[in-house]
Parts: sequence; C-alpha cells; structure tokens
Amino acid sequence: GMPLTSARWGLVAVMSLATGSAVAQMGLIAFIGLAAPHAIRSTVRATHAWLLILSALMGGVLLLASDILARLLWAPEELPVGVITSVLGGGYLLWRLQRSPQGVA
Repeated sequence: GMPLTSARWGLVAVMSLATGSAVAQMGLIAFIGLAAPHAIRSTVRATHAWLLILSALMGGVLLLASDILARLLWAPEELPVGVITSVLGGGYLLWRLQRSPQGVA
C-alpha cells in the first residue's frame, strides 16, 4: 500500500492549491462559499439535504451582512464587499482550524 501520512499531506497540499486558485479566480466573495457550510455544520445537526439548503441560506445572509457592513463602516464611502468577506471568512476559518482537533475543520 501507500504510506498514509505522505499521501494525506500530498492531498492536503493539492486541495489547498485548488482552493486558493478557485478563490483567486472567482474573487473574495466566493470565500463565503467556503465559510458558510462550516458555520452551519458547527451549529445545526441535520441531514445532508438540509445542510445544503441551510448553507445556501447562510451564504446569502453572510453576503448581505457583508454588503451592509461595507456600506456603513465609512458612511459616505463604500468599501469593496470582498474586503469584508475576506476579513470575516478568513478570520472564521482560522478560528475553526485553531479550535478543531488535529487541525481539521
């Protein structure tokens, strides 16, 4: 068989590169699509069908909240929504990684 540890690290590296390139291509707003399912899964125990629906709703709520914050923080000026989503989503995912056992979100 394969050495499990090196295969696992290789898979983590490939998935990290794939995630980074997807966010780079789609923009920082797409980062909400990575944070919303983790937020729902950590708060709600439901079937996969409900998790999919609730994740979509959570993504919409996060984007709406980010847009409202972007409009209100520097009132006459407007921040790009991507700045707010990257700060909120990145901070949340880093917090989840730190909190979870063995660094698995």
